[in-house]
Amino acid sequence: MEFSAAGRLEVRITAADVGKRVSVRSLTEHEAPGERFTDTVGVLTFWDNGVLLITRKSGESVRIAESALVAGKTVPPAPARRRGPAAAYEELARVAARAWRPVESERLGAWELRAASGFTRRANSVLPLGAPGVPLDEALDAVRRWYGERGLPAYVQASTGAEGTQELLCAELEQRGWVREVTAELWAGPLAPVADRGDPAGVVLSREAGEGWLARYQRKGVSEVALRVLHSGPSVWFATVSGETGEAPPAAIGRCVVDGRWAGFAAVEVDPALRRQGLGTAVMAALARRALDEGASAAWLQVEADNAGARALYAGMGFAAHHAYHHYRAPDDHRHRPVTDSS
Repeated sequence: MEFSAAGRLEVRITAADVGKRVSVRSLTEHEAPGERFTDTVGVLTFWDNGVLLITRKSGESVRIAESALVAGKTVPPAPARRRGPAAAYEELARVAARAWRPVESERLGAWELRAASGFTRRANSVLPLGAPGVPLDEALDAVRRWYGERGLPAYVQASTGAEGTQELLCAELEQRGWVREVTAELWAGPLAPVADRGDPAGVVLSREAGEGWLARYQRKGVSEVALRVLHSGPSVWFATVSGETGEAPPAAIGRCVVDGRWAGFAAVEVDPALRRQGLGTAVMAALARRALDEGASAAWLQVEADNAGARALYAGMGFAAHHAYHHYRAPDDHRHRPVTDSS
């Protein structure tokens, strides 16, 4: 906190600091013994009519009454992670988008409107990497029309928690009543340790998601559109571990997309009866070795915030959270929702 020359706490932020990362101390709304003050760090996304809105790294928005402020200052961006590959948000966002392409897309300024007949939110949402080229309300109206013409709910995928992410856009969407339905995180890490973690013997790699692979895939009844999305990406590999009888569904599967220095992992799924036997690790190791052969050196994947088992596995492989991303649905839009998933 900032102190004056007299040693008193001072508020050194104003409404002109909206968009900057700040640290504030405020009076606790419901005071408990020993908890008179609350400290909040995040991006100042709104300050008007005596109310501040600060968006934390997790995407949580905290409202603070201006009258409750005790101290505040702007702070530098969060320091770069000390392990794993260095990467800007926009680089990883573009890599992740190339690994899961829609069947139809259209540009609105620096926004990409994506559609794939409702197969996953990522392939059926707006990716805003810059300004839309028109006022925000006009852009959101255009988004709703575009998705409405396709019989789909309008979604915007926006991120928080890293330098260059979209805390301001998240706040604007929430103020307009857009509903945050899903939050997940993108994790990144070095690729070589993944290749060394498991024994890839018994893992078969293919360029195609065959019948066995699809039989284990958690989204049943995969359509032609879904197959196009699954096979999209610069260099796509599918991994399969056969069960004891060799019949479908297999014991484990996985998917990897190699894109320059990056290898993106997804759809790592294991027969529930065979979990905790290292099959998921073996799948990732086999895919990682192939990605290393193609020149990749860094890895990324997406994981839900409440998936404790997956988070522990990936942390042990050297992955760490880079940023969070959220899917916001237009208010009162109850059209057919995407196939259930967080991606």
